[in-house]
Amino acid sequence: MALPFYNYYSHVQKDQNEYRSSVWPGLYVSAHERHIKASSPSVVTALSSAVYGGGMIELDRIFNIYVDRHYRCDDPPRDIADLLSEWQEQQDQCAGLLTAVRLEHTAIQEYESDEFGLLCCTTAGVSNAARAGSARTVFDAAGNEMSNETVSQKIGKVSASTYTPGTINIMLWMKGRMTAGAMVNAIQTAVEAKAAALADFGVADSENGLTATGTTTDAIVLAVSQAEVNKPLISYAGTATVMGAAIGRLVYDTITESLQAAQEWKERNNKQ
Repeated sequence: MALPFYNYYSHVQKDQNEYRSSVWPGLYVSAHERHIKASSPSVVTALSSAVYGGGMIELDRIFNIYVDRHYRCDDPPRDIADLLSEWQEQQDQCAGLLTAVRLEHTAIQEYESDEFGLLCCTTAGVSNAARAGSARTVFDAAGNEMSNETVSQKIGKVSASTYTPGTINIMLWMKGRMTAGAMVNAIQTAVEAKAAALADFGVADSENGLTATGTTTDAIVLAVSQAEVNKPLISYAGTATVMGAAIGRLVYDTITESLQAAQEWKERNNKQ
């Protein structure tokens, strides 16, 4: 299914707010007024770049939370913790992502083989698209604007670009077993697929016009069940493996679907 929550957020069918995985029994993704929540039936191992719940962690939930394009805060983890409390959710064993993408443009795809099952859930916004390796504005740890060409600090300027939430958020749920190295390899493959999708969609760096490889605030969470003793332990997840090929295809397709939905919405509503 491409955009499972489109009818829910369009107020067409308010009961269509839950997507149940066909490859991972008990895993479901649900739509709420301000967030998407993915929940697994048990705690799993995850590798995460999320602003809330980052690193190698154990979790059973991932939240993708909507914020408007004017969102600007020095402490996003605090904001996410406050929202989790408001929603009566436990604040541990979870990851939280922020997005300015309309949540009806959430794309989901799945794949299953004899070795594993895979679900990919993506929102893609590219208002702050960027090309890795090119000269552009960057920021230090304190949020001060720098030039990565001259590496000289521009005193007194803190750009809103630091906090621009027009990001690409990817959730990957893998029912199977992977080594820690394979999990890192899987993230690498997903990022390669993201760059390919942006190139094929014609997305350009918002500053220099070069082909974008991502945005300035992308995040990804890979969650692995690690419980299927009858499944092989996967040690590699590059593009020449079944696992890597599946990750690449699902990431590529969901990013493209989410971007296409956003483009069509802008055209219908005469938005730039």
